[in-house]
Amino acid sequence: MRIGVVGAGLMGHGIALVFARAGHDVAIYDESPDALATVHRRVRENLQAMGLPLDAAERIALSPTLEGAVSDAAVVIEAAFEDLGVKRAVFREIEAAAPRDAIVATNTSVMTVGDVTAEARTPGRMLGTHWWNPPHLIPLVEVVQGERTDPAAVHEMLALLEGAGKSPVHVRRDVPGFVGNRLQHALWREAFALVDEGVCDAETVDRVVKQSFGLRLAVLGPIENADLVGLDMTEAIHRYLLPHLSRETVPSKTLTQHLQRGEMGMKSGQGMRSWSQEQADGVRTALAAHLLRLAAERRG
Repeated sequence: MRIGVVGAGLMGHGIALVFARAGHDVAIYDESPDALATVHRRVRENLQAMGLPLDAAERIALSPTLEGAVSDAAVVIEAAFEDLGVKRAVFREIEAAAPRDAIVATNTSVMTVGDVTAEARTPGRMLGTHWWNPPHLIPLVEVVQGERTDPAAVHEMLALLEGAGKSPVHVRRDVPGFVGNRLQHALWREAFALVDEGVCDAETVDRVVKQSFGLRLAVLGPIENADLVGLDMTEAIHRYLLPHLSRETVPSKTLTQHLQRGEMGMKSGQGMRSWSQEQADGVRTALAAHLLRLAAERRG
């Protein structure tokens, strides 16, 4: 099967790697010549880091035009910048250039399929595939069914991803944030609220998560945990605790204050926590090593 990928950034080149490893021919396009020119180098570096043969990179063709990447594709994945106007414009181009029976997916973290495809003339073949970063190491992909998506397209995408070694899930309602990011950002909202309210500092929040329930999450999901401890106990805890949790519908005041001071996190050296270049590099290295180790374990 021929796969078209639009966008050769962090997500796009990783998505191309996944399909190429699965034996598919991939054509990739990016409006930035520099991003496109480095695809093969980045793919080979990732394959080498995973301890895998480098020949999958040869199945990825670089296209100087969007039309060239999608004109004969059976499936197209859009991995453009996370901006609604940009994604809608890219979808207009894809819809005009791709075969009428090609499945077209948007890779977005939080935007609904309905918003991205609002101007589409053939929405039945359009859906969402939320890949997690880095896409070649994180197994899950959320396949999001829009209100106008043909269920057959969803099932074809689920089968394609499973065949490529991913762990796809079917998100049956097209809601902002889908499943994963709604859960993740609910946790982040409470984390920021604890700092806002002076309950603890930012470092304490991270230590509590990483050294307690975070250790269980890879093998025990929240609903499994509720069944494990007992739904009677879960209900009793919720009756007492839920009224005290954050209900904010705007970003944390502490977060906003940091941004007003130009403190953007690791890239500026200061965020909710202070970061030297060495500390920031250490976090990135530790995360990459952790994900590579888990990927190797899954491959057996």
